[in-house]
Amino acid sequence: MQKKTVQIANHLVGDDQPAFIIGEIGINHNGSLDITRNLISVAKNAGCNAVKFQKRTVDIVYTAEELAKPRENPFGNTNGDLKRGLEFGLDQYKEIDEYCREIEILWFASAWDEPSVDFIDQFPVPCYKIASASLTDDNLIKHTRGKGKPIILSTGMSTYEEIDHAVEILGKDDLILMHTCSAYPSRYNELNLKQIPALRARYGVPVGYSGHETGIASSSAAVAMGACAIERHITLDRAMWGSDQAASLEPSGLSRLIRDIRLIEESFGTGEKFVQEREIPVMQKLRRVGLKK
Repeated sequence: MQKKTVQIANHLVGDDQPAFIIGEIGINHNGSLDITRNLISVAKNAGCNAVKFQKRTVDIVYTAEELAKPRENPFGNTNGDLKRGLEFGLDQYKEIDEYCREIEILWFASAWDEPSVDFIDQFPVPCYKIASASLTDDNLIKHTRGKGKPIILSTGMSTYEEIDHAVEILGKDDLILMHTCSAYPSRYNELNLKQIPALRARYGVPVGYSGHETGIASSSAAVAMGACAIERHITLDRAMWGSDQAASLEPSGLSRLIRDIRLIEESFGTGEKFVQEREIPVMQKLRRVGLKK
């Protein structure tokens, strides 16, 4: 099978390349720029290649009925208060962009509606993410593809037929698929990591893994199974308020995960069989001589 890679800024993502590691900040910032900067720093210090946010136009993504539902939260008493409180505007994203440039880490976002795509397009993001929830939104997919940048498409809660249709719209150039389970947090028996090589074989594009489980072993295993990118939600503390915190990695867990991924990659080798240089003295010491006939 032909090797596939996608260029994201100065990173090649795909076959025979180091895994592209994404720290998903999402809405774990809880509306605070201070928390956001801390999370960006955590991602940078752990070795992430990029951080990712989520951008929504609240009144487009949610119905009036949904926004009016009672929901106690730090911003008010309704679901609408919460959704609006978690959305950053232009000034906040300018600060995010400036801080990411300052500490030299990439950032991008999953945009959940067309105006949000246009909003993010004000910034020099290297790619766009399309969330699993948006995989069947043809208009959003077309609008995002129209920006002319690489697309990372998550495939959670989707059938092959739905993925086929989305890939047909997007085309396979500059496309990375992400296998995922959209349950938060995911159980280990729901992860189905064998889908990583299956998606790669079906679509012939690079395939990564977006994990929503609580541990790190399965994300490391995903790399061993061929995942070209790993995306994990990150948090300062799982006990913090917020719906995504429980499915997120704290700083120590993120650092351990990236350490393990890089060790796994180092262990891959070339696939060729040969005697390692450090094996030679062991061979000379332990093998009996004169046994060949």
